[in-house]
Amino acid sequence: MTRHQHRAADDGRATGKPRGTGANRTARHRRAALCALAVALTVPLTLGAAGDAGVAGDRTIVFARYTTAAPTEDLYAISPSGGTPGKLTHTPAVSDVMPSWSPDGKRVAFVRYGSGGAIDGIWTMTATGGDLKAVPGTKGAADPAWSPDGKRIAYAKPVGTQREIYVADIDGTPATRLTHTAGDDLHPTWSPDGTYLAFSRADTAGHSRVMKIRLSTLAQTAVTGPDSHDGTPDWSHGNRIAFSRVDASGFAHLYLVRPDGTGLHRITSDRFNDKNPSWSPDGRRLVFTRGGTDDADPEHLYLVRADGTALTQLTKAASHDLEADWRP
Repeated sequence: MTRHQHRAADDGRATGKPRGTGANRTARHRRAALCALAVALTVPLTLGAAGDAGVAGDRTIVFARYTTAAPTEDLYAISPSGGTPGKLTHTPAVSDVMPSWSPDGKRVAFVRYGSGGAIDGIWTMTATGGDLKAVPGTKGAADPAWSPDGKRIAYAKPVGTQREIYVADIDGTPATRLTHTAGDDLHPTWSPDGTYLAFSRADTAGHSRVMKIRLSTLAQTAVTGPDSHDGTPDWSHGNRIAFSRVDASGFAHLYLVRPDGTGLHRITSDRFNDKNPSWSPDGRRLVFTRGGTDDADPEHLYLVRADGTALTQLTKAASHDLEADWRP
């Protein structure tokens, strides 16, 4: 299955309706936005020399990129101040996606996809693209998230037709399944003290919401409402959760909320689809992907302050720049 087939399949499941051509403009925008929130499942690769990896310095942002000329993804790094991104992986036949920095900023976890669409699993590498290591027991897994102490990794993994949240030591053992529901549980993110995970849960009715789970008891609590379309949460050191919501506009915008569900407010509002927010280390800014209304439109990285001001475009190539993670 190709990247575009994965997107179409996830779009249909997220809306709970068949994909058609006769919907009105708002419905088309909503489907595109929901597609933007879906997990971007794609494929394995061969890690190349990191000749362009000099940009992987302090406070670097790492992200996945593909273009129409090279439709498989590689990982890139860019400074928050801008400049030309440096290529970290060189994999023309398969894809590297979903990067996640270790808390010491020395390694990156990521997902590799095989050419047939099968997920090879989670791997780690150095900040400059070397010392590739597989995380055992993660075949089929996605959405890796490194724990604040650097010892564990959380991820989403298929169980039957759904995905559930797991956590394991960084060597892959022991892998512990945390969620057991009929929903689709995705995109885990750690609380600053490592006692909770937040994640998004998609139900069979086409809704998704941000949840949190306490690791010591496995008690789960909803952070956002049941009739929402919420995804890609990221938990800040300042104890706020940023996430993407398809709201009444039909577009996906960035929102902030406290872990107890209070203080909800929107920080982006333009007629684009905004997704995959990642906090800066000081909790003052976010990097995120902004895209158009369908897969043919480029998607770029943007920066914005947590109060919604100082919106700045970071990448400008005719590409799809996705799943950015800001170095701790």
